[in-house]
Amino acid sequence: MPNASIAINAGPLPLGGGLLALLRPALDALEVGGVLALLSSNAAARDDLPTWCKVEKHEYLGCEKVADADRHLIARGGFNLPRGEREHGLRLPLRDGKLMAADVLATIPHAATADPATGLAPRGARVEPGGPEYPFTLNERDRVAPPDVAQLYDQAVAAQWNAQTDIAWAKIKPLPRALETAVGQLMTFLAENELSALYLPSKFIARIHPAYVEVGMFLSTQLMDESRHIDVFLKRARANGGGLGVSSATTSASLHSLLMLEDFTEAAFLLSVLGEGTFLDLLRFIEDHAPDEPTADLVRRARADETRHVHFGMSHVRHALATDPSLYGRLENAVRKRAATLHNAGGVPAAVQDSLTVLAARGTGPAGIARGHDKFAELLHVMHENRVKRLITAGFTPEQSQTLSDLHTPNFM
Repeated sequence: MPNASIAINAGPLPLGGGLLALLRPALDALEVGGVLALLSSNAAARDDLPTWCKVEKHEYLGCEKVADADRHLIARGGFNLPRGEREHGLRLPLRDGKLMAADVLATIPHAATADPATGLAPRGARVEPGGPEYPFTLNERDRVAPPDVAQLYDQAVAAQWNAQTDIAWAKIKPLPRALETAVGQLMTFLAENELSALYLPSKFIARIHPAYVEVGMFLSTQLMDESRHIDVFLKRARANGGGLGVSSATTSASLHSLLMLEDFTEAAFLLSVLGEGTFLDLLRFIEDHAPDEPTADLVRRARADETRHVHFGMSHVRHALATDPSLYGRLENAVRKRAATLHNAGGVPAAVQDSLTVLAARGTGPAGIARGHDKFAELLHVMHENRVKRLITAGFTPEQSQTLSDLHTPNFM
């Protein structure tokens, strides 16, 4: 009889009483045609094993008596073989006692393309054929997964904060009514825009093939970030008597145009690079002129989160532009199309503009309002200059960057 590659001892176990838990993994470890020797003292196995092998498309090679047991030989069949290489001996490095997503990606890198027929199998798993094809549409690495997405996910996990306990809510003190009303209006505006940043990424997560799961994982941290921002903004609006302000038609039209996007790269560009990038400057402005430390703290924390979101969008667009230079035309068209839908929107919503002015003025005195007005005008200039810088960093020429920044929505997001 042929030599066996693997031998196992099943003792008295019957086929339906635990023997298969030893037999199947042993066969799975063999290449097609590899031979398994199974020692069994169960007499029924003499009939059961040949029948089972026939059903499972393995080759039963026979049985011989060895002392007080039977030695069954089975050759690994080639039917229904899982696709992919077996992971064996893989060890992730410990970094200060932590296992990092970035090391997982470095060990098991993204493939250039992914097969929808692998379903929800994690990257690296062997996939048994015969499963259904899933409706994933983002199946190409260069359309979905920037190279540093796992590092961004690790950073996001480490930076999570608690909206209930990390803000010193008790330190909020009474403010003049006009100033508190301005704070409430700005928090309303921030929350409304953050709702768009919550809903837009969520529509793409189920379209991303699990081969690029780090992207879905990062976007999930972004959804958690936005949820927390909405929570603290609405709490701050109501914590001190100001209440919520006005939702403008300009804001509604601008955010509606974002939610209608169906292309992942266009969405990442318009939301994260242009919109959230501009919001970094808005949050910095509110932090610099905040009337109390809790307000400054919550927008400071939100800005740190948004910086990661912008980084993802920048990395995604930069990588996509490098692999497809024609992408610029498509992105410019998306910006122009959005600008065309908002051509009647005018400038910054009046309630937002006035509230930013009052916030910077710290009140309603004429001299302060004059300074606040100048600060607001300076903010618009800073937003434009920083948008241009981000666009250049993302891979656009200075001329392209100037054009795209000029076309960006007056709603900031």
